[in-house]
Amino acid sequence: MNLITAAVAFLLALFLVLVGVTRVGAWLIERRHPPVGSFVTVNGTRIHYVHVPAGPAADLPPLVFVHGASGNLNDQMLPLRKLFAGRAEMLFFDRPGHGWSDRGPRNENPSDQAETLAALMEDQGIRDAIIIGHSFGGAVTATFAVEHPLRTRGLVFLSAATHPWPGGATSWYNTLARQPVVGWLFTQALTLPAGTLQLGAATKCVFAPNRLPDDYGAAAISLVLRPSAFRANAIDVAGLFDHVVKASTLYSTIDAPTVVITGDRDTVVYEEIHSEGLARDIPGAELVWVHNLGHKPDWVVPELVLGAVEKVAGKTVDLDSIARSVEARISGDAFGSECTDPGLPGGEQPANP
Repeated sequence: MNLITAAVAFLLALFLVLVGVTRVGAWLIERRHPPVGSFVTVNGTRIHYVHVPAGPAADLPPLVFVHGASGNLNDQMLPLRKLFAGRAEMLFFDRPGHGWSDRGPRNENPSDQAETLAALMEDQGIRDAIIIGHSFGGAVTATFAVEHPLRTRGLVFLSAATHPWPGGATSWYNTLARQPVVGWLFTQALTLPAGTLQLGAATKCVFAPNRLPDDYGAAAISLVLRPSAFRANAIDVAGLFDHVVKASTLYSTIDAPTVVITGDRDTVVYEEIHSEGLARDIPGAELVWVHNLGHKPDWVVPELVLGAVEKVAGKTVDLDSIARSVEARISGDAFGSECTDPGLPGGEQPANP
């Protein structure tokens, strides 16, 4: 056996070992985080969802929650469901390819995913709703409002990713993972073992400068490390720039009441571009800035999300007063000093939008 043959044999053996590690790791992750809801097939896609009925004294319209990249329905359901319990009908779902939802045949961009969401709402008997979108879910939410206006009662954006950013850069592993052959090999062998080592630090940076909640493990973010989910997430994130270049020109047609919540210390997206862009482009949108807030308003300042939904629903709410109150609570947060704010005009870091 010559050196070339030996090297090829070694690399093949290493690849097979890594594939085996990935298969076992994915199985363990799924055992640790089983489905928490129900399944239905809509728009050709098997979707995992949680549908919470309205209580007898409900005073809010139906609410639909759209999670961000790398996430699943738990990421919004855990901090927000309890706030609206009894007050509104709620629909949480895993976006196609995430959590326990299949990718399906037509879900490669926010427009396709908005179509699947509309079909899910139809199936669940929800005529229209306030749509609450976080990060990448903000792009789906804005697109949904443009393409399905009759189903859009109102909009709440949380640290949204909705507009073109300088250079359109994304993380290298997303670009690689979306490739047809090399990307498949990469996700089958490397993303789970490598991602497991990085997930904790990356999650802390998503929350920075705010503290990572002790119970955030229940959000089951590790589900994204499974090969199929990682690749679906990579396709979403790597294709976001091209989508919002076109989609953002249509936001001015949105006529639903809108609140945009953002922090000024977001280390994931350009709040100066996305959130300010939404406030500029959607007629009548209210922009709420929170000093020293990072990328996770749903977990860090849920009371402000509650106020935003109430405001969009037509109630009299002083969002500025709530924002100043939560600012006082988080003013001393200084976690994740090693995390980099994307800043302007450098490259954005949309690893988990």
